[in-house]
Amino acid sequence: MRWGLLWKRSERRQSERPITSVRRYLLKALMAVLAVAGAVAVLAAYLITDHEMEEILDTQLSLHARIVASQLSSEPTAEALTALATHLNLPGHPAGFYPQSGAHAQTQPLSRDQRYHEEERRLVVGFWRPNGQPYLMGGPWQDHGAFPAPSETGYRWADYNGYRWRVFSMQDQHSGLWISLGLRRSFHDAIVQRITLNNLLPMLLLLPVLLWSLNRIIRRGLAPINQLSQQVQGRDAQDLSRLDEPVPREIEGLQQSLNGFIDRLDKTLERERRFSADAAHEMRTPLAAIRIHLDNALAGEQASLHKAYTGVERLQRVVEQLLTLVRLDRGGRVTPKTSIDVYPIVIELMADLYTQAHQRHQRLSLTGLMALNVRADATEVGILFRNLVDNALRYTPEGGEIEVMLGCRAGHPFLCVQDSGPGIPEHLMAHMTERFRRASDQSITGSGLGLSIVHELVTLQQAELQLSNRQPHGLEVTVLWPAVSR
Repeated sequence: MRWGLLWKRSERRQSERPITSVRRYLLKALMAVLAVAGAVAVLAAYLITDHEMEEILDTQLSLHARIVASQLSSEPTAEALTALATHLNLPGHPAGFYPQSGAHAQTQPLSRDQRYHEEERRLVVGFWRPNGQPYLMGGPWQDHGAFPAPSETGYRWADYNGYRWRVFSMQDQHSGLWISLGLRRSFHDAIVQRITLNNLLPMLLLLPVLLWSLNRIIRRGLAPINQLSQQVQGRDAQDLSRLDEPVPREIEGLQQSLNGFIDRLDKTLERERRFSADAAHEMRTPLAAIRIHLDNALAGEQASLHKAYTGVERLQRVVEQLLTLVRLDRGGRVTPKTSIDVYPIVIELMADLYTQAHQRHQRLSLTGLMALNVRADATEVGILFRNLVDNALRYTPEGGEIEVMLGCRAGHPFLCVQDSGPGIPEHLMAHMTERFRRASDQSITGSGLGLSIVHELVTLQQAELQLSNRQPHGLEVTVLWPAVSR
C-alpha cells in the first residue's frame, strides 16, 4: 500500500512537471528505456548463461568421470597409477600417489615434453580407496592435504584451499575406487562473464548508432509539428486562410483545432470590422444632424433646438446599445441563473416607459399571469424587456397599442410583446436579429440594435425568440424560456 502511494505521488509529480522540449523528453525517455532494457537483457543473459553453463560443465564432468572409470582395470597396478600421476602433474602442482592407506603422497617430476594449458589448474581429478583413503590426487587437490573424499555419487559444491569447487563423484564397480572430477568455480564464472561481456560489447558499440538513429527518427517524427508551427508563425497578421497542408493522422486534431480557431477569429474580426463601420455610420449621422440643428439655432431658429435635443437622445441610445453589445460580446460565459419572478421587473420598466407612450398617445397594457417564474438573470431580463417595449413604442404610430402578455405554454413560461405597427416584411424576418438591421421604414429613428441585443440575451438564457406578423398589421415578439422544474 505504501509503495503504491509513493508510486502515485511520483507519477503525479512527473505529470505536473512541464515539458520544455518534446524532442529532448522523448530522447531522454527512450535512452532511459533503452538503458533499463539493456541492463535487464544483460542480467537475464548472465543468469541464463550461468545456468546453462553449469549444466554443460556438469555434463562434461560426468562424461569424463565415466571415461576415466572405463579405462581402469579391476586391479590397477602401482606402475599404471604412477604413470597416470606423471600425466596429471602441473607446474607447481605435482600430482600425488598414495601407495598404501595412510602413507604420504609420492610425487613425480614434471616431464619436459609435457604440454599443459593454464586452465588445467582449474580442472582436477582424484581417486580414493573404497574406505575413503586417498589413492591418487591431481596437483591442486593435494597441496594442503588430500581433497575431502566423496561419500555418494552425484554433484556437490566443496571448499578447498580457498577455492570453491564443483565436483562430480562416482564409484567404479570393478575396482571399487571412488573417482571425482572437480572444476574450480572461478573457471565457471570466467566463462559466464566472458560470454556475457561478448554479448554486451556489441550493444555498447551500437549504442552511439542507436542514439543517433533515435535522434534522427524523433526529429523526423516531430518535423510535421515544426512545419505546422512555422506555417502559423510565418503568416501575415491579416492572413486568416485555413491550414490545408497534409499532416500525419496524429496531428490532424491539432490542425483541425487551429483551423477552427482561425475560422472563429475570422468571423469575430469580420463582425468587429462590420460593427465598427456600422457604429461609426450610426454615430456620424446623428452627430452631423445635431451640428446642423445647432447651427440653425445659432442663426435664430428656435425649433432647431428641439431637433438637436432629439438627436442627442438618439445618439445616447446608440451609445448605450453599443455598450450593451460590447459587454455581451466580451462576457464569453453563461451568467449564473436563479429562479426569478418576471412580473415585478415588467411592472417597474413599464412604469418607466409610460411617459414615452403617453407623449405619443399610445396605450401600454399588461395582461396574463401576475406571477411568472423563470430561471434567468434579473438584469438580463430587464435589458431584454426594455429593448422589446422600446422597439414596439418606436414602430407603433401615435394612438396605437402595445400589449405585454405574461403566460405559460406547455410548461414553458413566456413573455409576449404585441404592437400595432407596420410589422416586418417577410423577406427581412429572418435577418432582423442581425446588428444594424432595420425594417424598410427608415423614417423611424433607431439604430437597428434592439432585436440584436434581445437575441444575444435570449441565447445567453437558453431561451427561444419568436417573431411573427399580426393581422391586419403589427408585430408579435415572444420569448419562450425552458420549463421550470418544480
